[in-house]
Amino acid sequence: MVSLVEYSERKIREDIVNVMRNLYRRGLVSALSGNVSVRVPGTNYVWITPSGIFKGGLTVDDLVKIDLDGNVVEGFRRPSSEWRFHVVVYRVRPEINAVIHAHNPVTVAFSLSGLRLDESLLSEVMLFIKRIEYIPLVEPGTEALASLVAEKVSKGSNAIILERHGVIGLGRDLYEAEMIVESLEDLANVHLLSRLIRFLFSMP
Repeated sequence: MVSLVEYSERKIREDIVNVMRNLYRRGLVSALSGNVSVRVPGTNYVWITPSGIFKGGLTVDDLVKIDLDGNVVEGFRRPSSEWRFHVVVYRVRPEINAVIHAHNPVTVAFSLSGLRLDESLLSEVMLFIKRIEYIPLVEPGTEALASLVAEKVSKGSNAIILERHGVIGLGRDLYEAEMIVESLEDLANVHLLSRLIRFLFSMP
């Protein structure tokens, strides 16, 4: 008979695979980019996506369980190279149970242009995204990046844009984190289209 704990962790892993496939279909992660993690409720353990595996075809057996020091406690693959900023979020924000790092193309294009998104353009963004924080270009997977993420999330933000790198969405559960990531890209698209339309209609 499967215990409640085993069922809970199996569900977490299935949800991670499902969300990663959703993000892949939407073009918010590519074959080897992006990572997702979920905290096991009431513990200091995290299930996280592996490094170097096709993200659109993950299975539950590909996922890795780590502690908040990054030690692998279950699974046979290497955890995502970005595990450092995932675990630091869980240390700093006990109410957060899911972290998604995606590579939203239009959002990243805005960061490349030095432009900031106008949160007032979409009512759902104003409702669900508490504040958007920005982090300048830092080498991925480093303690330096994890430290900056800790600084930003400690302010209560649930959405971070990484210059030339992507976005981070935080949630009380995985589907809330997914909503944050997708809302950022929706906002970026609306922002881009609104600028383009104003430009086109201002032409003689």
